[in-house]
Amino acid sequence: MKAQWFVIHTLAGQEQRVKDSIEKRIKPEEMGEYIHEVMVPMERVAEVRSGKKTVTMRKLYPGYVFINIVLLDENQRLIEKPWYFIQETQGAIGFVGGERPSPASPEEVAAIKDQISESEDHEKPKVSFEVGETAKINDGPFLNFSGVIEEIDPARGKLKVTVNIFGRNTPVELEYWQVEKA
Repeated sequence: MKAQWFVIHTLAGQEQRVKDSIEKRIKPEEMGEYIHEVMVPMERVAEVRSGKKTVTMRKLYPGYVFINIVLLDENQRLIEKPWYFIQETQGAIGFVGGERPSPASPEEVAAIKDQISESEDHEKPKVSFEVGETAKINDGPFLNFSGVIEEIDPARGKLKVTVNIFGRNTPVELEYWQVEKA
């Protein structure tokens, strides 16, 4: 019997509570041989609130918890002990797939983990921008100016915005969090 990644559907906003509940109950209910890892995929997101840059955590998959669990035996039949353990978790609706949950592929889980570790290095903007879009500058010396996005540099988290200053179009390099969609 080997552990596989499954997805648990949760009530809205209950992802962390479900994860904590499962982790807290593993030892007392002797589930250590079945459950190996529980994860709520999150990423760091930057935005500007009242002139200050704030970094918050945003769930990548709201309403879902990923769990590395031994749920199926060699004949692909459900093992009752871990099944009922998850079903009895407060806030958990059940496995995605219902009575016949199917495991997530290792590639999908690896991609999610890559996305999480990438987010730990640098935060992502809360909103995404496109070239040609109009943006309003909400921080810095060009506060309240509007301009057209000319270039996007996701690696550095910067935008090149053309702003009309004194009748001249001037390119200005700004960080994602210094602008908002107009």
